[in-house]
Amino acid sequence: MTIFAVLLGAQLIRSRHMTEQREQGDGRMRAWVVRAGEYGQRETVALENGMLLAGWLGLGDLAEARTRDDIRALVAAAYPDEGAYTIGNWTGQLFRFVHEIQPGDLIVLPLKSLQVAVGRVTGSYEHRADSPDGMRHVRRAEWLVTDIDRQTIQSDLLDSMGSLLTVFELSRFGAAERVAALAEGKPDPGRPDADEFAATLTGPTKLFEEVHRRDEDDPLTLSVRDFLAVWGVQRRHPAATEYIKDELEERGLITVPPFTEGTLDSRITVLAGGAEPDESGTSAVSRLSLGTLTSVAGPAVTHIIKRAAELLRPAEEPEQPNVAYRVSNLDSANRMPESVRIGDGVETAMTLMLLHGYSQLPVLDPDGRLRGIVSWESIGRARLADPAAGLQAATVRGQEADGSDDLLDWIGVIEQSGHVVVRDHDHKVCGLITAADLTVQFGTRVRPFVLVEEIEQRLRRVVDRRIPLDRIRKVVRERPERVHSAADLTFGAYGHLLRARENWAALEWRVDQQHFLTALEECRVLRNDLMHFSPDPVTDDQLLPVQGLLELLRSMDPQS
Repeated sequence: MTIFAVLLGAQLIRSRHMTEQREQGDGRMRAWVVRAGEYGQRETVALENGMLLAGWLGLGDLAEARTRDDIRALVAAAYPDEGAYTIGNWTGQLFRFVHEIQPGDLIVLPLKSLQVAVGRVTGSYEHRADSPDGMRHVRRAEWLVTDIDRQTIQSDLLDSMGSLLTVFELSRFGAAERVAALAEGKPDPGRPDADEFAATLTGPTKLFEEVHRRDEDDPLTLSVRDFLAVWGVQRRHPAATEYIKDELEERGLITVPPFTEGTLDSRITVLAGGAEPDESGTSAVSRLSLGTLTSVAGPAVTHIIKRAAELLRPAEEPEQPNVAYRVSNLDSANRMPESVRIGDGVETAMTLMLLHGYSQLPVLDPDGRLRGIVSWESIGRARLADPAAGLQAATVRGQEADGSDDLLDWIGVIEQSGHVVVRDHDHKVCGLITAADLTVQFGTRVRPFVLVEEIEQRLRRVVDRRIPLDRIRKVVRERPERVHSAADLTFGAYGHLLRARENWAALEWRVDQQHFLTALEECRVLRNDLMHFSPDPVTDDQLLPVQGLLELLRSMDPQS
């Protein structure tokens, strides 16, 4: 059988399976987010007319585009100056909008009012050529509730809604069932696997007491997010992590792995590492490292013991900084990728890559360790040399990073090869980072800076136009003569400047001064927060006040 026959067969199987799902339904509740534009510019039309609206100015009718390739061709023709990544990303979103979203699915629309609307899809894709450009790609929907307070939605679901994409599925943490509860006017019930016990750890003392209360073979395990919440912290800033580390050290505790590794949803275990020696004269650390507990511990605890022994072994090198941008800080580094095993056929690899739209797959040994990479390129090269070449011939050497490595050291490799496989501390594969993952990750990180920068630029221009220089200089305590324009002010100085009645009056803005100054202060706090490194991204929910302030400035001074 030729490679082309295999590819065609796999594509036919996939198309038939998707058709059967559309005709019969798979019985699984699904929930999606379809945004109404980056700044909610389509939300009024969507809500008032009972519809979902995808943007994409200048893109024609997609009704006859049956496959991803059909949509990709139309997108590429409409946007000839865009690169392959952007075309592929937009193709995926539009394919979801046209084909994957089904009547009966739940839909979520985050609103400019800081509320959330939830509805149900009622119609198939339509193209309305006589509508304004940007509002021609339509799905009918019934809006069930349009004023859900974000405070009734738990942070993990809000974070999931914070993607920069316009069309995406909410698939993690039981999202569909939780959205269904919101549609019925109920509060978010929380993730099905939520750690209710972690919610009882209302302060450091509670956590310390719980760790010391437990037996060594039943350690306290919780997410990094819940661990930080014990100290009232949402992100891992250097100051916060130093403070928490000092508190742990004073209590003789360690976390395994360190709470500075992984994502906010990664699990860590808190251990009493500084307890006094027992009757045998050995510490808990030594007992852990000697493995004396492994006979009574399950597999999960045994892994914790091994990791603790690594962490507590005398260091041969200087300790690394508490907070750094590690490979493990990316979600994809902690998500087991699709893979093939030694002994599988090359057809298995090709089928998996077709089904999931992947360009490569890790090849693993029976213990889950990396033995190489198989890709479309490596299969093509192997089949050129031997039309009957199998998986072994098509497997090439793969790049492998440890989760604790500095991510910046791997960016060049990912850029060149398109990916890097991630291994855990047992050298087993636990994730795969692609160039697309980096693009999304750093795009998310750049966005807050772009928003704050535009706010600052708009403030500078309006202040320079409306307020005399001598009054601008009055808010500067040291060497005001060095201030030549608003560009020489710190961000915090704008609050002091606009608090003065005569300066506020000079702007001629018909908005409430106190509310504006409050929003400006929230933006200042976030700006200062951004200046302190943290491996955790700013969530969409945390950005809402900044987006609101920017929209207000744009509406009051649209020409600036």
